[in-house]
Amino acid sequence: MSWKYLITASFLLSMLACKPAKQNQDKQIEVIASSDKQWTGVAVSQNGRLFVNFPKWSDDVPVSVAEIIDGKTVAFPSPEWNNPEKNESFKAVQSVVVDEQNKLWVLDTRNPLFQGVLEGGPKLYVFNLENNEMEKMYSFPEGVYQPNSYFNDVRIDTENQFAYMTDSGNGALIVLDLQLGESKRVLDLHFSTESEVDHLVCDGVKWENSVHSDGIALSPDKQFLYYIALTGHSLYRISTKVLRDLNLSDEQIAAQVEMVKKVPATDGMMFDKDGNLWLGGLEDNSINVLQSNGEIKKQVKDEIIRWADSFAMDQTGNVYFTTSQIHLPENQRKQYQVIQLKK
Repeated sequence: MSWKYLITASFLLSMLACKPAKQNQDKQIEVIASSDKQWTGVAVSQNGRLFVNFPKWSDDVPVSVAEIIDGKTVAFPSPEWNNPEKNESFKAVQSVVVDEQNKLWVLDTRNPLFQGVLEGGPKLYVFNLENNEMEKMYSFPEGVYQPNSYFNDVRIDTENQFAYMTDSGNGALIVLDLQLGESKRVLDLHFSTESEVDHLVCDGVKWENSVHSDGIALSPDKQFLYYIALTGHSLYRISTKVLRDLNLSDEQIAAQVEMVKKVPATDGMMFDKDGNLWLGGLEDNSINVLQSNGEIKKQVKDEIIRWADSFAMDQTGNVYFTTSQIHLPENQRKQYQVIQLKK
């Protein structure tokens, strides 16, 4: 891999300057930030700091993780961390998450351009937002990750000290004991982690692809992990108590998988504090909510919602999501946006 981009603060400001926020006709929708570069993940800290990440899906990616400050996109935690030529740096980040302890977690697939996982495997970093310094880094052994793995999304259980990830390259869930640093691969090639279809029709555009387990969400009581394939409509869940038991066999774990409901095709997912599960609506430019009573509500539908990718929520209940426009040819894409849905 030939890396060409040495990140500087001035370069970031010129290349990734966010456009002024604008209000959509629907007063519920507000564009918080825009970029010429494609982003996927979004995270909001407890004091309102806004983070995004840019996946390494092309050679034209000047930064991996950034914080939006005063309408500008600034490399986080530093330009050096975003210089892939350095040993300790991001290589191909797919998601960012802030946990209940206000720490930022960064999941690095280390699979740039989908050309295979780099030596050393995927990494999961945790940053202390008090000083913006890396607090810990987790690695995964071969077997837990596979040559074409793409660790996609992550959820952190601070109460039980576990992390859960999806592998959308080869369908599976990854379970990590944060105290021991031990991890395991579960539901590998299980029907619940496998893609269901070979395409989606999103806003009239046929997107031909087949992507396995992608979005995940941890229930507010930490008892269940929900997950779904990107190209599919079947939402599944499994007890986290089962996942945390490192002694159970694959067969014992698979026996505990529950089919929840058929839902709109979604990328990311997120629970709010009331037990409602927020979902995208990739096929009709919408945001949906699987309510705690089991009913699905179409929260908002608008042409501005061009592939809702990842979700985050601030302390007042406002919902944020990125638009990554994955289904559109590049010459048909508009600005990538972070959109806020007001509570």
